Amino acid sequence: MARRFTVQGTNNAFACAHCGAAVQPLQNGSVRNHCPECLHSLHVDVLPGDRASDCHGLLVPVAVEQSGKKGWVILYRCQKCGHTGRNKAALDDPVQPDHWDALIELSRRGRA
Repeated sequence: MARRFTVQGTNNAFACAHCGAAVQPLQNGSVRNHCPECLHSLHVDVLPGDRASDCHGLLVPVAVEQSGKKGWVILYRCQKCGHTGRNKAALDDPVQPDHWDALIELSRRGRA
């Protein structure tokens, strides 16, 4: 059985490749991988936080789900390779939480 989510990578600030927003690291020790303003990301991980993907395509948020364990989960599709992925929304970050209106707008689109 393959192990998942065991890698914890770097938690660095970055500029969003989609909207240009300055994105700060998460304060809880997790690795932030998406912009809190527009919710876009880059396809840089094979496992969460490892930064081992060679794709580097833009991960576009396509839907959002509500999970009992994780709360809001953003669903992504890579514009370059078609990879799909999921990431927990960071609504509780005290410095730069995910933009609530962006999540609501994404929820209105339905599941892609």
